[in-house]
Amino acid sequence: MHGFINKALQRFACDTYGTALWGRVTRAAGMEQPEVEAMMPSDPAVTEALLAAMAGTLERPREAVLEDVGTYLVSHPASAGIRRLLRFCGAGFEDFLYSLDELPDRARLAVSDLDLPDFDLRPTGPDRFSLSCSPPLPGFGHVLVGLLRAMADDYGALVTLSHRGDGAGRETVEIAVILAGYTAGRDFDLGARVG
Repeated sequence: MHGFINKALQRFACDTYGTALWGRVTRAAGMEQPEVEAMMPSDPAVTEALLAAMAGTLERPREAVLEDVGTYLVSHPASAGIRRLLRFCGAGFEDFLYSLDELPDRARLAVSDLDLPDFDLRPTGPDRFSLSCSPPLPGFGHVLVGLLRAMADDYGALVTLSHRGDGAGRETVEIAVILAGYTAGRDFDLGARVG
């Protein structure tokens, strides 16, 4: 799993800030070469070193960097495949939330050894939800916040999100859907366009 996280960090840094910044990050993390391999297992300490180096290089809190990575995974054109996978989870934002428990199995159809955390969505009131997971790294809930914010925008929903920290090895994001049809959202076609 950490190989995929490292690759996501690399793509986020290069696509958002340029390859020169990624070079500075990898040097600060003590890596001999800047390229990371998504399909190869990686020591969690390498991931932590990359995150610390990126936060230091960007002069931003680690949590903010993780949230930006989550947003990038949905909203950047280079991540169109991830957006498509997530949009197939439902016609509206609340449908999407209720289908998150199926996401790890769907992702494994594309990449058999990808081990996403299991998600547990619980309604806590009218249009309010609590989403928890056992994260692959501390702070992964902040990636979820960024991803959920971008998906809400994609669906045209107005939501508030807050990371409630972790407890017993789990992290929780509180979600309030203020207005499901706030805007038209981004276009999405079930069939991929050719050419």
